[in-house]
Amino acid sequence: MQIYLPIAEVSVNAYLLLGLGGLVGILSGMFGVGGGFLMTPLLFFIGIPPAVAVATEANQIVASSFSGVLAHLKRKTVDLRMGCVLLVGGLIGAALGVVVFNYLKALGQVDLLVKLCYVLFLGVIGGLMFIEALNAIRNTKKGKVPTRKKHNWIHKLPFKMRFRVSGLYISVIPPVLVGLCVGVLAAIMGVGGGFIMVPAMIYLLGMPTKVVVGTSLFQIIFVTAFTTMLHATTNFTVDVVLAVLLLVGGVIGAQIGTRIGVKMKAEQLRILLAIMVLAVCGKLAFDLLVMPSELFSVGAVGGH
Repeated sequence: MQIYLPIAEVSVNAYLLLGLGGLVGILSGMFGVGGGFLMTPLLFFIGIPPAVAVATEANQIVASSFSGVLAHLKRKTVDLRMGCVLLVGGLIGAALGVVVFNYLKALGQVDLLVKLCYVLFLGVIGGLMFIEALNAIRNTKKGKVPTRKKHNWIHKLPFKMRFRVSGLYISVIPPVLVGLCVGVLAAIMGVGGGFIMVPAMIYLLGMPTKVVVGTSLFQIIFVTAFTTMLHATTNFTVDVVLAVLLLVGGVIGAQIGTRIGVKMKAEQLRILLAIMVLAVCGKLAFDLLVMPSELFSVGAVGGH
């Protein structure tokens, strides 16, 4: 069943969009990521213009993340205080990211920037996560018990706050900076930023894995909602029809993903996420390097 998307100006199979939304929703519930790192490139692959994909995908992330957070709140695995600190940086970063996005869109270079950002970030983060998860699995098989990280330079920073759910007493500066980076990425790349936030919360802040997923989703909800609002009012690139179809699939998928995630070990979840990140990175890099079938395309007024 083909459906016309008015803002994207393309016709796409409605069931395909529902299926993609469901797949990303499952990932959201399992890994604590918004799923934009996977969905946005998939939208590129089926012919959605990058500017529309970025702005609309941020909208879909809100619903799938909200659905996932409800499940985690029932299990009391959300650190609301940490989530609020991350949120402060996230909102500032989102505003800065939209300004950069609008500037590059005016220059006509936003499509290339978005794709290059994906290749760079997905390659680095996916590689690091894969190596770490592989080492964790090997240590588990050898019977080595993972030790909690001792105090490092982060614990020497000022403005400390106690996060009881996470069992931490650290400075608010690192969480605010993590949130800031994630906010910028949400605006430019159309992602929730979970693929960066989750590793940062585990390895940089030292949060327990079981609390990281729910807390990450909590912050993602508000940052992506704010990003969507900014894109809709400044760029007019949010396709409501596309967003609704992705929302329906995402909400259902998130509930399924949460149930699957509870049954799997933390190391298994991380290595699966790393493999998916690297697979998407490889496909995007391949598309950038290979000569396209059409050397010329018609763009919007003001583009190059």
